[in-house]
Amino acid sequence: MTISINAYAPDFVAEIGDVDLSQPLAPMDIDAIKQAFWKYGVLVFPEQQLSPQSHIDFAQQFGPIEMDRVLAMENAAPRLGSAFADISNLNGEGKIWDKDSRQRMYKEGNKLWHTDSSFKYQPGLCSLLYSTKVVPIGGHTEFADQRAAFDALSPEMKTQVRGLIALHAIEYSRRRTGFSNFDPEESKRLPPVPQLLVRTIPESGRKSLYVASHIGEIQGMNAIDGEALFQKLLAHVTQRQFVHVHRWRPNDLVMWDNRCTMHRGTDFDDMRFVRDMRRVTVSDVANTCEQEGVAVPA
Repeated sequence: MTISINAYAPDFVAEIGDVDLSQPLAPMDIDAIKQAFWKYGVLVFPEQQLSPQSHIDFAQQFGPIEMDRVLAMENAAPRLGSAFADISNLNGEGKIWDKDSRQRMYKEGNKLWHTDSSFKYQPGLCSLLYSTKVVPIGGHTEFADQRAAFDALSPEMKTQVRGLIALHAIEYSRRRTGFSNFDPEESKRLPPVPQLLVRTIPESGRKSLYVASHIGEIQGMNAIDGEALFQKLLAHVTQRQFVHVHRWRPNDLVMWDNRCTMHRGTDFDDMRFVRDMRRVTVSDVANTCEQEGVAVPA
């Protein structure tokens, strides 16, 4: 049986059925999933029973897995291997974290609109988040379609933003939440990197904004004007007509295209309920400037 596709909207978010991602997939099914992914940007696979290895195996169909983590491993108390980001409220012993823990403070940034790994010179292509334990109230994930948002810009604004280069850094987004507890080695590993503000998605040819709360500067603009443009674009992209809310169920796998979507987590009582999820991120092929043939700033 071939996969089934139930689209939430004509071009954004679809649920995929009749597929077991814990098993090797036929080439025709892999191709069908990829074609759906390039079109919809966010895919939801319900009722999957994924081991860590099967999670990785499926992700590798889209490219190489990011293995580096933001926080130094000796300070992050990871429960999972280096291929995974721990999207939970648990400490290294699998218990609910302390109220003032470094991990809790750092992960406040996940509530900001962002796209994964835009703060890396070679950013993220897609992320795949798998839920094993969900909370009864809250804890949703919101997704915004930056392709549709670009299409809806005025001709004047499209002209203004094309070719602009923004500097992205994890410290920029974390400062917005009040977190500054990076050690010197972490700061050294993740300096600001240039990314285009508008990019082309190769598989569809569609133009997309590439906005994220990791942006701290727009080159050629002073700090006040750059922040004002960023906030204007952020407000535009996150209008209701561009946003989908995913309400998690146990054993959902959700994957999204970091090149043309933003997402954020919503609040839940993280000192009461356990939320346990793991994420794999696939690296893009190159920096956005390199992909568009734009000279990378020094």
